Amino acid sequence: MFTGIIEEVGVVQGAGEGTLRIAAAIVLEGSQLGDSIAINGVDLTVAEMDDASFFANVMPETYRRSNLRNLVDGDRVNLECSVRPMDRLSGHIVRGVVEGTGTLHSLVAEADAIIATYNTPPELLRYMVVKGPVAIDGASLTIVAKDATSFSVSLVQYTQEHTNLVDRSPGDEINLETDILARYVDELLAERGLGTTS
Repeated sequence: MFTGIIEEVGVVQGAGEGTLRIAAAIVLEGSQLGDSIAINGVDLTVAEMDDASFFANVMPETYRRSNLRNLVDGDRVNLECSVRPMDRLSGHIVRGVVEGTGTLHSLVAEADAIIATYNTPPELLRYMVVKGPVAIDGASLTIVAKDATSFSVSLVQYTQEHTNLVDRSPGDEINLETDILARYVDELLAERGLGTTS
């Protein structure tokens, strides 16, 4: 489990078939083989590590549902270590299980913030509500607007400086994880004949 508070932006050093090596520093402190590190919101297991990088294997299902399939050497990625029982839950409950992808529509300055709008498939939009949580490339954010095809979040300066979200250009693919509580409620209502599931 993760909080969606990005600890570091790492750099891809190698992206092969089913493998990924990331240059990092902060997330390696205290990490061990077998630990979980979220890369752009995808929970991966550390299979190898040294003082300056770690290596993980990537399953075909992960490539199908995430933007990890597009990574090339030099790309910047959001990194977060898994939560420990004594950690603060500063963001929201993020499982590191990317449900699908959307694309950046626009980045628009609003005072010191940037309003980021993302085109999103309807099967994911249904689990998003204004003022509710969403994880974008692993970053925990609050939805400020939503319509039939997209949603928006406001990126404060800290988020702009400590994630890869403003590195994107319109049309770039981003990983999405919706609120797990909304998904559970929908599933339970569907089982009782009171709703539908995607």
